[in-house]
Amino acid sequence: MQDRTKVRRDFVAAIANSRLSIYDPIKIGDPALWIPSPDLEMILDEALRGTSLKGLPLRTRSKVVKEKICRALGYPVPATFKKTQPRFLGQFFDTYVQKSNNLQVWNEELSPTRRYVLIKVSADDLIERVKVVTGDTLALLDTTGTLTQKYQARLITGHQQVELISAGDTDNLQPLTGEGEKILLQQTSPIEQPGAGAILPVSAVFERLASLIGQSFPDSGHDQERNRGADLHRLVCQALGYGDYRDDGRFPDVRHQLVEVKLQTSPTVDLGLVRPDSREPLDVSQIEGRQVRHCDVRYAIFYARIEGGLIILTHFYLSTGEDFFTRFQQFQGKVLNKKLQIPLPRDFFDR
Repeated sequence: MQDRTKVRRDFVAAIANSRLSIYDPIKIGDPALWIPSPDLEMILDEALRGTSLKGLPLRTRSKVVKEKICRALGYPVPATFKKTQPRFLGQFFDTYVQKSNNLQVWNEELSPTRRYVLIKVSADDLIERVKVVTGDTLALLDTTGTLTQKYQARLITGHQQVELISAGDTDNLQPLTGEGEKILLQQTSPIEQPGAGAILPVSAVFERLASLIGQSFPDSGHDQERNRGADLHRLVCQALGYGDYRDDGRFPDVRHQLVEVKLQTSPTVDLGLVRPDSREPLDVSQIEGRQVRHCDVRYAIFYARIEGGLIILTHFYLSTGEDFFTRFQQFQGKVLNKKLQIPLPRDFFDR
């Protein structure tokens, strides 16, 4: 298990030594200079938490926050902040200072791979918490209909209760997988960065998760989709062999195994802003010089029926993103609105 505190210090030192500005682009996954979102969140949360913004006009407040972010990440503070999209081009993120749970994104669509640094401010104008999420994650939080998912697919159950759709992992991921029977995950967190030799082959993931068919858990109701998903995610972590359950709300759900988990009680599968077969880079550090892409992620889809207050798992499908649409029919959603208002869950900053 890596010492993430040291890793974060190394990122900041490397950026400071590089003399790059916040406007100099960095390749996603660069092992020295690209800061993965979990580490970016920890660095900024530690640096900004407790900062007082009391009495500052909105523009001054925004400038003060951006200056502190520059210093925290090892960047020089620019004389003026350019109106680029996003504002921090190098690490590909925008900042939003939030006193309420209503996030407003003006005059542009959510970008699936862009990071959004959300900064919670208390009633006393103190920064309480910093969260970092991608646009795709934000899209899944919208429950108002102001934001429509771009990609959806239709699940038609077949005669088999379990289906391994992909015969093997993608050519890009295969060299990084280990021997399934020898990989023990008891002492590892499911939200850690994936590492070479510690990634289960797709066939081993299938064997471990297929055992969940027939299991059940209490139904928390149609308005509690996130709780339903958490209950399934907990079972998945247990079946994979993890000693604990962790969920930081980022894609993919089980980052350490590059597994995205979906619970279906209807045929429509919401996929968010990124096609599963996209070759866009995933927000993780390169592994032995290889950059993991969205199409390398393994999608674990569980179909369930609701009966007697229980959700009962009846079907299981496992596919790489690359093969996803060979089994599931894609259909298009509507175009996104120009002004987006996304109500953040009450516990959003507590995760």
